[in-house]
Amino acid sequence: MKRVVFNQKGGVGKSTITSNLAAIGASRGRRTLVVDLDPQANSTRYLLGDGADGLAHTAVGFFDQMLSFKLRPQPTDAFIVETMFENLAVLPADPALEELQAKLEQRYKIYKLREALDALEGFDDIWIDTPPAMHFFTRSALIAADACLIPFDCDEFARRALYSLLENVAEIRADHNAGLEVEGIVVNQYQPRANLPQQVVAELKEEGLPVLATMLSSSVRIKESHQHSLPMIHLDPRHKLSQEFVALFDELEAVRKAQQKAANRKRA
Repeated sequence: MKRVVFNQKGGVGKSTITSNLAAIGASRGRRTLVVDLDPQANSTRYLLGDGADGLAHTAVGFFDQMLSFKLRPQPTDAFIVETMFENLAVLPADPALEELQAKLEQRYKIYKLREALDALEGFDDIWIDTPPAMHFFTRSALIAADACLIPFDCDEFARRALYSLLENVAEIRADHNAGLEVEGIVVNQYQPRANLPQQVVAELKEEGLPVLATMLSSSVRIKESHQHSLPMIHLDPRHKLSQEFVALFDELEAVRKAQQKAANRKRA
């Protein structure tokens, strides 16, 4: 299963959600890969800690060889780094990805990520973290993925960006990836006692948008998780937010199974 976590708006928790859900899957024995395509490399730093410094192989090398027509390019797994967590690996990002973006766009290498991930063996789940922009890396991720998870924080700017995002996903589905599903909108840093978040979530549901039932609370503990490079399931598994991440993972699994059943009925 290949999932992309994407929102064109920054600061909505893409890397945090990607890394924590991947860590939960890995803790359950699922061989899991995080593909970090964001030049900020937050998922890479979160999962590798100081090990993210001075890496010999990153996504920069992975994409750069697509521009050089090497007769014997390095396989995708040559760029994958194991984390300290069992069953969890990362294809790390690097700030130099930003410089490659325009070259890859011009050479129309938009399908290369899908080809590479489809050929990759040994992983049950692949989570793709994306930059907060609709450009080459994000489109490549959406083309490569089976499903899209959309983090959302409850303000008017995020709401406006959401509609544009859904249109972009629909365009990718129509033109490049007919199997791409919007798996759900996950409300992050939710404050249940505040009127505005309750109102925004209710309105999104009334519009028929796929807002997931599990919402993620705001907590200073997540900042400590970042600081220690320990996803919540490893830092403090009994914490409320840790349990919310677990519930979100389980809900996504249920959504996936429901979508598979619906697809099977259509084919029957």
